[in-house]
Amino acid sequence: MALVAVRDLAKSYASHDLFERLTLTFQHEERVGLIGPNGAGKTTLLRILAGIETPDTGLVERARDARIVYLEQAEGFPMGETVEGALLAAAHAVAVEEYEGPVAARKMARRLGFDDAAATVASLSGGWRKRLAIGCALVQKPTLLLMDEPTNHLDLAGIAWLERFLERTNVALIMSSHDRYMLERIPNRIIEINPRYPGGFFSVRGAYSDFLEKREDLLHELDHERRALANEVRREVEWLRRGPAARSSKAGYRIDAAHRKIEQLSEANRRLNSGTELGVRFAASGRKTHDLITANGIAKSMGDRLLFEELDVHVQRGTRIGIAGNNASGKTTLLRILHGELAPDKGTVKHALDLKIALFDQQRQRLDPEQPLRRALSPSGDTVSYFGRSGHVIAWAKQFGFRPDQLTTPVGTLSGGEQARIMMAFMMRETADVLMLDEPTNDLDIASIEVLESALLEFPGAVVLISHDRHLLDRVCTDLIGLHDDAQWGRYGQISQWLDHGKEPVEPAATSAGSMASRAGQPVPSRAKRSGLTYHEKREWETIEARVLCAEEEVELHRATLNDPEIAADHEKLQAAYEAHEAAQQKLDELLARWATLEEKNTET
Repeated sequence: MALVAVRDLAKSYASHDLFERLTLTFQHEERVGLIGPNGAGKTTLLRILAGIETPDTGLVERARDARIVYLEQAEGFPMGETVEGALLAAAHAVAVEEYEGPVAARKMARRLGFDDAAATVASLSGGWRKRLAIGCALVQKPTLLLMDEPTNHLDLAGIAWLERFLERTNVALIMSSHDRYMLERIPNRIIEINPRYPGGFFSVRGAYSDFLEKREDLLHELDHERRALANEVRREVEWLRRGPAARSSKAGYRIDAAHRKIEQLSEANRRLNSGTELGVRFAASGRKTHDLITANGIAKSMGDRLLFEELDVHVQRGTRIGIAGNNASGKTTLLRILHGELAPDKGTVKHALDLKIALFDQQRQRLDPEQPLRRALSPSGDTVSYFGRSGHVIAWAKQFGFRPDQLTTPVGTLSGGEQARIMMAFMMRETADVLMLDEPTNDLDIASIEVLESALLEFPGAVVLISHDRHLLDRVCTDLIGLHDDAQWGRYGQISQWLDHGKEPVEPAATSAGSMASRAGQPVPSRAKRSGLTYHEKREWETIEARVLCAEEEVELHRATLNDPEIAADHEKLQAAYEAHEAAQQKLDELLARWATLEEKNTET
């Protein structure tokens, strides 16, 4: 029997319909990546599966043994709650014996990497709160874990941790996400919720790359069918137009069939036009100056904490520089210094004469929440000038996926993705030498991110980009500046190299960072790192498989002890056996995690 299934599901809100007659089945062993455009109903579907919301019509069928846990985007912990307290409360929800809760909570705190379980939730960063929320979900031993955009509020290191964590977790999973790297590594099935498909969805077993291939084939097939149907309708319409005399000699069923084909074509065209793909293209100033921004030896502190020092950045025409770092590492501060909004404590920043910079601000401070959408998109009237052309604000709004009836809506009531699209509209109205973007993909769906990606690649000027979207950084950037918590920095070729910081120095001539920086005319500092196993890690790699086998045998021995009737009859002996088994399992989990890390690095050599 399926773990959970929905039959003929329909859900609508006052503004629009999400889906209708949606029928999906999820099996016990599946790990599903759920994607779709903003507003397609991904979050609503997860909440319906969890039993938090009810559909307008349709059925939700759950297996009798299904324990479904929902991890929503925003974590809500009580004020003053501690890490241990949050995990303990979650563990008690499923603990059979009283002693099991504390043991499960302590084990999960170790797995999550918390050194101080007595720390209050209020003292944690957004990334660590997300870790705690994931732990609270898993400690409830779900048979199905529902995760709504779990990478939100996680920095790059946190996202990499989440991937490794989920890879070692065997629970069935349905996860909505726009992180394309995670969709490639974690799910074994991808489902896109989208009204352009017959039935309202398209499902493919496999990773995200498999889904892309099959989707391309399906869309080609649907377009071929639509064109063939359009030709049939054209012939039938010509026949119908011949008048009553011609039609009287024909069977009535042909008239009915003609009307059915017209309706089918109308439905096919409606599905084809249901998407709201952005039309994004950034206007360059045409400047021929090569050097645009030159920063030499800059340093910056916040309070008594040094963020970076002796940092050199050369922004040149045609280069696309990514800035990577954990939360609070100084990424936005560095961008503001390069923009000229903030002065460095040491060093110099020089701009080319009359430099034009278009800025995407993560905090979206340029947005007036009280302003209607019409004025945000077109401040000076209903005509918008763009790339030397003029157009009406309604056409301009449609280019960013807005409906005409939304033009009177206050900006503050729009979704995060819609506000991000307004920010792009701001940038597109400006001619620029440099585009600076601070986390532009927050709240965007995959289709919108891909459009932005293409626009950045086509822009002939320079780009400085902060993002936690690893695919975007790797695809767009010619150079990557990685900031580290110890105030050090390095220049890298891809995100994986930055994540591997602290292993061994990179040989500049042998790395993509070196080749990319050379192309841009930039030196590669000796502090850059390379991937691959160190000498000691190679020795560890040679023995770790045997150590894992021994750890597995130890876990089995402790499991056998737990099943011993004599032990089960003695409460104290049972508790001691349970804790010994948990410790052995923890050791095995750590070895497996280390094995996965070494294996990943070994494949990169």
